Amino acid sequence: MWKRVDKDMGGVAATLDYDAELMIRVREGDGACFGQLLEKHRAPVIRFLYRMVQNQAVAEELAQEVFLRVYRSRSTYEPTAKFTTWLFRIATHLALNALRDGKNQRLETRLEEEWSEAPACQVSDARPSAEQALMRQDRLEEVRRAVAGLPEKQRAAVLMHKYEEMEYSQIARALNCSESAVKSLLFRAYETLRARLAHMASVQG
Repeated sequence: MWKRVDKDMGGVAATLDYDAELMIRVREGDGACFGQLLEKHRAPVIRFLYRMVQNQAVAEELAQEVFLRVYRSRSTYEPTAKFTTWLFRIATHLALNALRDGKNQRLETRLEEEWSEAPACQVSDARPSAEQALMRQDRLEEVRRAVAGLPEKQRAAVLMHKYEEMEYSQIARALNCSESAVKSLLFRAYETLRARLAHMASVQG
């Protein structure tokens, strides 16, 4: 969204996103810019990590490590991709390592966003009844369990694609794989989710 042309990077003009510009300033010694990046991206990174490892404390600990690695890498940072792509690559790597190390535990709170491949039914102004609210809670719980039950890389791909709205190319860089591999991961993941949640569509219909 934020686009500018950097005046000079090794003699070559380059179009950068605003976050990458901030990170370049961090590289040049501007600590305040790192504070801006931290403030902007901390919550989305924690949310992503939480959905990966299913534990709030572990997610916050991993997020701290993510930004520590970002700061430690400031002197060698080069904007070869969007800043968020680089950031989520670090976050994904740490999350997968944590899962393999057995740090993931059962999710203790519910996802706050509802899964829906169909158009959202949010046109009514009427407040939901207690029964409707409970049914919605149950659906969110089922969605959470379905996403949490996906294989690790499929889960990461879905979270970046569905919730972070990242493009295939960004997800591919974050997962260190090809775009075709990302599409394959997402296809298998969505097919699994459709099968697991098919009964929800039939109930709504």
